[in-house]
Amino acid sequence: MKQAIHIEGAPKPIAPYSQAIKVGNLVFVSGQIPINPYTREFNMDTIEIATRQVLDNITAILKEAGATMDNVVKCQVFLKDMNDFAAMNAVYGEYFKETPPARECVQVAKLPSDVNVEISCIAAI
Repeated sequence: MKQAIHIEGAPKPIAPYSQAIKVGNLVFVSGQIPINPYTREFNMDTIEIATRQVLDNITAILKEAGATMDNVVKCQVFLKDMNDFAAMNAVYGEYFKETPPARECVQVAKLPSDVNVEISCIAAI
């Protein structure tokens, strides 16, 4: 049986999707963009600030599901500009210090609200 995860500490969905879905011992976190969940403002002054906001949103969602970033087994990273890869990757590495998850990172033509980064993930509890 699937359980929807919805919390105030992460951006509210802007379309018909859940912040995350928990099924058994798996948590599927929807793509998060750099929105401050409390002010609803975009945090995109730099790719580092944007990436940190995205990963903080993911951390909050995982916590509600009973998981941490250490439980993440797979991430999908979408960048507006692949030239931001090194800076994004440096911040990303702060969140995944031991046994980083499997990952792909791709440049895309456009992201929701024209943000510069979006990340989704799967965690195993």
